[in-house]
Amino acid sequence: MSDEKTGLSRREAIKGLAVGIGTAGSLPILHQNVLAGQDHARHTQAGQAAAKKVEPPKFFNTGQMALIATISELIIPTDDHSPGAIAAEVPAFIDLMISESPAETKKLWTDGLDAMDHMSREKFQVEFNKATSAQQTEILTAISRNERTPQTLEERFFRAIKNLTIDGYYTSEIGIHKELQYKGNTYLKEFKGCTHPEHING
Repeated sequence: MSDEKTGLSRREAIKGLAVGIGTAGSLPILHQNVLAGQDHARHTQAGQAAAKKVEPPKFFNTGQMALIATISELIIPTDDHSPGAIAAEVPAFIDLMISESPAETKKLWTDGLDAMDHMSREKFQVEFNKATSAQQTEILTAISRNERTPQTLEERFFRAIKNLTIDGYYTSEIGIHKELQYKGNTYLKEFKGCTHPEHING
């Protein structure tokens, strides 16, 4: 998926994080094509994640974890550059963070996940995880439009899950090394000093 076709690409989001924009909430709303991702890549990652030996959730139930996985992967999908949120174990990161959060935050997440299923049933007659990628993207696009000043439960939940998805992804091994391509600190074998001609003989 090329950057020219995505509007706001993942690469542009990285630039914002890299220069210290602040919190993930200050990033522009993700473009619909970025949210969409690719079905086959998401299912492949889901299968790979299931094949790993994982610890049971600390707070969410199995159905809620599956919904978190779907939404986080729609926010940061696999592309030609690097794997997406599922491979980066973002759902487990979110589960850990919410398990240690206050009751008000936990309620926002459980109510928000219920709201995703409710919206999907009202609009498409199926729960969110049984909807098509296009239908899922339509729902997320609708609740992301007021991201900077969220008012409804659904809007507040979208902002919350987007922020934690970005935090989890860019603090994971995949996010740091494969996406950001951070190589770690390196030492200089020698320090050559200033090479400006006017300073060499100064």
